[in-house]
Amino acid sequence: MKKILTLCLLAPSLIFAQEIKVPAGFHVSEIGKELGATRHLAVSKQGDVYAKLSKLKDGKGIVLLKDKDKDGVYEEQAMFGNYTGTGIAIQEDYFYASSNKGVFRYALNANGEVADWNKFETIVDGLPDHGRDNAKSFTFDQDRKNIYVTIGSWNDPCRVPGTGKGMNPCAILDSAGGVWRFDAQKLNQGFADGTRFATGLKNAVGITWNNSTKSMFAMAHGRGQFHDFYPQYYTPKQSQELPAEAMYEFKKAGDDAGWPYIYYDHIQKKKIVAPEYGGDGKKTGGEKALDPVVAFPAHMGPNDILFYTGNSFPSRYKNGAFIAFHGQSAELKKGYFVAFVPFKNGKPSGPWEIFADNFSGQDLAKPTGPIEHRPCGLAQGPDGSLFVCDDLNGSIWRISFKK
Repeated sequence: MKKILTLCLLAPSLIFAQEIKVPAGFHVSEIGKELGATRHLAVSKQGDVYAKLSKLKDGKGIVLLKDKDKDGVYEEQAMFGNYTGTGIAIQEDYFYASSNKGVFRYALNANGEVADWNKFETIVDGLPDHGRDNAKSFTFDQDRKNIYVTIGSWNDPCRVPGTGKGMNPCAILDSAGGVWRFDAQKLNQGFADGTRFATGLKNAVGITWNNSTKSMFAMAHGRGQFHDFYPQYYTPKQSQELPAEAMYEFKKAGDDAGWPYIYYDHIQKKKIVAPEYGGDGKKTGGEKALDPVVAFPAHMGPNDILFYTGNSFPSRYKNGAFIAFHGQSAELKKGYFVAFVPFKNGKPSGPWEIFADNFSGQDLAKPTGPIEHRPCGLAQGPDGSLFVCDDLNGSIWRISFKK
């Protein structure tokens, strides 16, 4: 079927976005704006940028940007796919995208482009979708034999509805609150064809496979609302500052991050029993649960993670992790930024830091207007540049380094 390409010449005023603050030597250009609710990103070997939309725009759910003459201006824009979602990836001869219920693939042609926007195959469909924390992010292992799909929980603390008591055991863990593994080469799978690989994750929008460590890393969204049913143990302020948003490494099937029975308190630096399961804010537990690789302040909403493998950034960034934070911390009065964690030999080699800031356009300690952008997705370009998108006002930025 013949493809129809929508042309969109971006004005020069859109190319430079000086308001985004990055370290010295880095440069930021805004390559697209008002694209819709851009969630996750993928960049082809040819440099084409794809973004998945969580809300349809003009009836479509995937955006494609092309810089045909390689001058830094993405002068061609097109849209395809009639479903919403979050996940997106390019692997070998296929382009992949997810809805909130499944994952699909499109064949690529000899030029590395989607051969037919209207023709796709189903990898898996019919995954649980209860309307909350329903993004189906995904990643592949180093052999591309398996695809790992997030299934988030629609019940924040796994409480019995209308009460402060936890389900015991938490029945939700049978079908959500983790990451499921499916055969990446098999078509038309359903939920029953998958196996639970990682559990104890309330919701992990940001997941990735680290080919160096041969393990999966996930950014866990922490639960909320401690004080509503347990004011004797938690103040409203503590509900704002707990629990940690955490990075976990899953090395084998069955690894457990502990939700909903425990949470990680980054202030006490301990795994704490959740109040729904007999905790009081101090009682420790989860001896068999994973410890976080890195713990971040509460409620910052980590929505993507990317291990940098390019060569254009300074050497300290090599193999380190970039994280896109979609929310803000009441503790720090900061948020809506891209963080960086240096890694060496597969482990963090220093504290986390803010890499790209001021997407919100506000001093969050004393805001004077609405939030402008919320970072959500990350991707690495073939030249080693870093792409960031936001799902609030639909901008995409390219971050490059020049000595």
